[in-house]
Amino acid sequence: MAEDVDHESKTEEATDKRVSDALEQGNVPVSREVTLLCSLAAYLVIEMLIAPKSASELANALMHFIDDPSGWRLEQASDALSLLIVVGKSASAFLGPPILILMFFGLGGSFAQNPPRLVLQRIMPDLSRLSPLGGLSRLFGARGLTEFAKSIVKLLAVGGVVALMVSSQKTFLMSSMFADAADLPERLLWFCAKTTVAVMICVLVLASADLTWTRIHWKRDLRMTRQEIKDEMKQSEGDRMMKARFRSLRQARLRKAMLKSVPRATMVIVNPTHYAVAMRYVRSEGGAPLVLAKGVDLIALKIREIAIEHDIPIIEDKPLARSLYDAVAVDQTIPPEFYRAVAEIVHLIQEKRSSWSSTRRRIN
Repeated sequence: MAEDVDHESKTEEATDKRVSDALEQGNVPVSREVTLLCSLAAYLVIEMLIAPKSASELANALMHFIDDPSGWRLEQASDALSLLIVVGKSASAFLGPPILILMFFGLGGSFAQNPPRLVLQRIMPDLSRLSPLGGLSRLFGARGLTEFAKSIVKLLAVGGVVALMVSSQKTFLMSSMFADAADLPERLLWFCAKTTVAVMICVLVLASADLTWTRIHWKRDLRMTRQEIKDEMKQSEGDRMMKARFRSLRQARLRKAMLKSVPRATMVIVNPTHYAVAMRYVRSEGGAPLVLAKGVDLIALKIREIAIEHDIPIIEDKPLARSLYDAVAVDQTIPPEFYRAVAEIVHLIQEKRSSWSSTRRRIN
């Protein structure tokens, strides 16, 4: 009764997080009928393309044992081993391609329904699965009875198709008794291929219905109550707050490290208080001017304060300061389009320093 109430209370569709969590845990909608359909397709390929050639090659290889059995010595253990190797190679050449085709189609049927993913939780030992009561509840529960009903429907449908095929080909099968023995394998192979195609069409209808039902049932199982959605939203909100907090701390550390490099600057371009870009250019070091720090508003004022403390020239150029702030990242050199403007500022600073040095010499 509690389960019925719980299902009735789950009226809301699953959120994206609920769906992604289910997929990560290996809870995916899988239809067994799709896998069966792929297996039948593999059998059809084997019957039409592989079996005729492989069967004739195997028959020719084994013909030597029938025509000349005395030609194989079995006096020692090595002789038996040699014979076993020959037979093993012939059997492997006959069975190898069909096995590979079955594996390929089987994996393709699974991958077509859901992308492959490694879920360690699904392969970990679970002692609860060994419980007899749990096994009985799975067998005789709603899900187990549904699977049993599906199996009965599938058996009746496939059995009916096979019965119709045998009935429609009764004359063909009866005439095969009087046909040439050499043509018998080909006639039987043709009948098996035709029957496989008919069964495939039947299973295709069943697989389509089962796949639709499986996905609808899977989505229904993932439905949530309103309280679960509220709890998830609270959890997500908490996660967003924590991420914002970590992001703020990371940005604070980056700003602190950036401001520590301002004393190495040789010039600061400002606008005049909203933007500030600290750069370093020393001819002997080579290369283009390097942006050491940049900021707006309070960060810009802090850069100005540090520049004043360390006697770093502060140049007011509103367009250049804003353009540099938008175009150049910290610890990167300025692009070529700023060379001329920055070169003029460097030249102006050098002239001021030269005039200040000459004035100081005259005073002394």
